[in-house]
Amino acid sequence: MIDIEAVSKRYGAQTVVSGVTLALPAGGVTAIVGPNGAGKSTLLSIMSRLMKPDAGRVLVDGMDVATTSGDVLARRLSVLRQDNALAARLTVAELVAFGRYPHSKGRLVASDREPIERAIGFLGLDPYRHRFLDELSGGQRQRAFVAMVLAQDTDAILLDEPLNNLDMKHAVAMMGILRRAADDLGKTVVVVLHDINFAASYCDRIVAMREGAVVHDGTPDEIVTPEALRAIYDMEMQVVRIDGRPVCVFWR
Repeated sequence: MIDIEAVSKRYGAQTVVSGVTLALPAGGVTAIVGPNGAGKSTLLSIMSRLMKPDAGRVLVDGMDVATTSGDVLARRLSVLRQDNALAARLTVAELVAFGRYPHSKGRLVASDREPIERAIGFLGLDPYRHRFLDELSGGQRQRAFVAMVLAQDTDAILLDEPLNNLDMKHAVAMMGILRRAADDLGKTVVVVLHDINFAASYCDRIVAMREGAVVHDGTPDEIVTPEALRAIYDMEMQVVRIDGRPVCVFWR
């Protein structure tokens, strides 16, 4: 359970997150969507303690992220940022092993091997385990970073725009992986997305932000409607259904 209580963040006179209150229950996939500048990534950074709020607090399983020991929090909550800046001359296996740092502090023990191997297998990376990151395609590299997060073996996983720079095929594969992480591994997945149709197709819940505030929060059926989409994106969209799921269509 992740509880966000009246969280706000300002940069000078500009408020980028404004009094957001949410309760994210354990399990499933939640997407945070909205236009550019809506406050999505800022909210996710506050949830993961990468950024300090100006007001409010975030609780993970009742623990305040601002005051909980980093070692304790890192066993409950893992995060994948947009800007992954680890050295390119790491191999896939070495990168995934970094996920065990909260447990082993860089000194791997026998109990670390199983979650590392499980994460590599879950992401289909075994053929690439000895390849360097700069020898991988963008999609393969992103899968390696997700494997690192899975190896951390936390109940909750936060991902900031994991589909960035992925083509359609790799974006579909990535969303399928996150869906399986929730369904097969019991993870709570919270993901910032730009594409509302990916959110509608793969997520259980959509939290829509605009100008720092939550303007809609509900299931895909509740959010992917012409009225709600107009309030979120300030444009007209048509909604159709494909295999029972709502899909938005827009044009100029």
